[in-house]
Amino acid sequence: MIELLGAAEIRQLADSIGVVPTKKLGQNFVIDPNTIRKIVAVAKLTGRETVVEIGPGLGSLTLGLLEVVENLIAVEFDSKMAEAIVGTISKKTSGKNFQLIHQDAMKVVELPMAPDALVANLPYNISVPVLLHFLETFPSIQSGLVLVQAEVAHRLAASPGSKVYGAPSVKLAWYSIANLAGNIGRSIFWPVPNVDSALVYFKKRETALGDEALRTKTFEIIDYAFAQRRKTLRQALAKFAGSADQAEKLLVSAGVSPSLRGEELTIFDFVKIAKAAA
Repeated sequence: MIELLGAAEIRQLADSIGVVPTKKLGQNFVIDPNTIRKIVAVAKLTGRETVVEIGPGLGSLTLGLLEVVENLIAVEFDSKMAEAIVGTISKKTSGKNFQLIHQDAMKVVELPMAPDALVANLPYNISVPVLLHFLETFPSIQSGLVLVQAEVAHRLAASPGSKVYGAPSVKLAWYSIANLAGNIGRSIFWPVPNVDSALVYFKKRETALGDEALRTKTFEIIDYAFAQRRKTLRQALAKFAGSADQAEKLLVSAGVSPSLRGEELTIFDFVKIAKAAA
C-alpha cells in the first residue's frame, strides 16, 4: 500500500510552497487517508482503467487512486501545486504511469491517453461546467465519481419532479445515469468548509442519445426551459421557437404537453423536442 497524505503532511506541503487554500478557488483538501480510500472504493475501479483526475491539489486523492490504478492523468492549473504533486508522486510511488497536465481544466481538449474513468474532488465554483466539459470532450469516459458540494450532488443526481432537478441534472443525464454515492463529513477537509459534501457516481449510457448536433440542440432547449422554470414550456420556449404559438406547435409535434414545466421532463422528452425542432 502507498503511504497516503495525512493532515500534518498536507499542511506542511502547503506551507512549503506558499499555498494558502482560498474560498474563491473552492480549495478544500481531503486530509483523512481513510476517507480517500473510501472514495476510491466507491469509484468501482478495476485497476485496468486510465483515470483522469481534475484538480489534484497536493495529491491526497491522487495517491489513493495510484494504489488501485496503473495509469493516471491529473489536470492541475495551479503551478505551485503542479510542481509539488510531481515531487510527492515520485517520492511515494514507483512503477506507476502518472502524467500531470498543467492547464486550466476548462480548456483541456486532449490528453496523452484516452481516459476510461474520471475521479475528482471538484471545487464547488466550477464543478458542473468542468464535469460536463470533460464528458463532452472525452467520450471514452465510461464511468466516474465526483466529490462536490452536497447541494450540487443532489442537483446532479436529481430526478424529474424534484425541487433541485434542473439543467445540470438533465445535461448529465444525456451522457450518463447518475446516483448519489454517499456523504462526506466536513471535518475531513482542510480548511473545513461551511457546506456539506457528497459523492456522485455516474455510468455512461450503453446507447448514445444522439450525435453532437442533436446534443447541442437539446442543451439549448434545456437552457431555455430552465431559465424560466416557473413558466410552462409554451412560454419558456417561446423565444426559442419564435413565439408561444410556435412553441406549442413544436411541443405538440414532439408529443410533449405545452402545459408542462421543464422540471417535469426527462432527458428523453427534451431529445424528442430537439428532434422535432431539427
